[in-house]
Amino acid sequence: MDQIGKNKKACVVGGTGFVASELVKQLLLKGYAVNTTARNPDDRKKISHLVELQKLGELNIFGADLTEEDKFDAPIAGCQLVFHVATPVNFASEDPENDMIKPATQGVLNVLRACARAKAVKRVILTSSAAAVSVNALEGTGLVMDENNWTDVDFLSTAKPPTWGYPVSKALAEKAAWKFAEENHIDLITVVPTTIGGASLTPEIPGSLGLTMSLITGNDFLINALKGMQLLSGSISLTHVKDVCRAHIFLAEKESASGRYICCARNTSVPELAKFLNKRYPQYKIPTHCRFDDFPPKAKLVISSEKLIKEGFSYQFGLEQIYDETVECFKCKGALKI
Repeated sequence: MDQIGKNKKACVVGGTGFVASELVKQLLLKGYAVNTTARNPDDRKKISHLVELQKLGELNIFGADLTEEDKFDAPIAGCQLVFHVATPVNFASEDPENDMIKPATQGVLNVLRACARAKAVKRVILTSSAAAVSVNALEGTGLVMDENNWTDVDFLSTAKPPTWGYPVSKALAEKAAWKFAEENHIDLITVVPTTIGGASLTPEIPGSLGLTMSLITGNDFLINALKGMQLLSGSISLTHVKDVCRAHIFLAEKESASGRYICCARNTSVPELAKFLNKRYPQYKIPTHCRFDDFPPKAKLVISSEKLIKEGFSYQFGLEQIYDETVECFKCKGALKI
């Protein structure tokens, strides 16, 4: 966006996370001064990767919790762009209403209220999720999901399949953001990424990467969760974390951008993914036959990234690079031996 000018300043809410820390890095490398937030900035281990990123440019770390309404004025002050990446995630929650759904919506509104009060903010970019688009009770195959589609919250709240709280929290938080932005004349863009792979800057391995890598690590609980994801959302769709962050910045700076943008590099299924991984990494002996005999071999839908590509964005990482870098990340962090 032309009006950002030379003194570029951005706020990234939730900087300790997998996507957010990579976003902070990319913004610093592009010459932005960056403010970011952490729930507990006194936890030196938790913010160690952010402290390391301060070598790249001006990075200020603020303490802020999503549920505290008045904590975002200071980090957002003077920023032209605000990236809201943080979201509560607890797949094992027995009370998703209070653990995820309410705090996700409350957090979005707390950040947007601070943006409405701030004078400098030109655009807000919210990280949503494909979980807010594709979860529904539709039957059949060959379906195409785009930015006009929304996850069926009524279906999820009634059927309550495993991990139902997460897609509900993402859908309701994004809808609340659109309503508030419209009422308060905020220029809002939402980025809707799929499951994310690639190397993480964080000290610990993000839970989402455990899911991405489950067929390689052989973690039965997470393999079942991956199968559940295909049954629930219709596909296994993947994107590299660097492409997700590039898309955030691309859309923040692109004056013509408006609305929602799905960010999806590859659609596949669990059986197809197992075959690909078995061929690329034969040393991990990934099962491809008996384990998935009773499982849908193909995804029932495609999550379409056509709108983002038409805007002028191009993906730099395919399935090979996504997994090569994720495997290397697991090796470096001692989670994979070979």
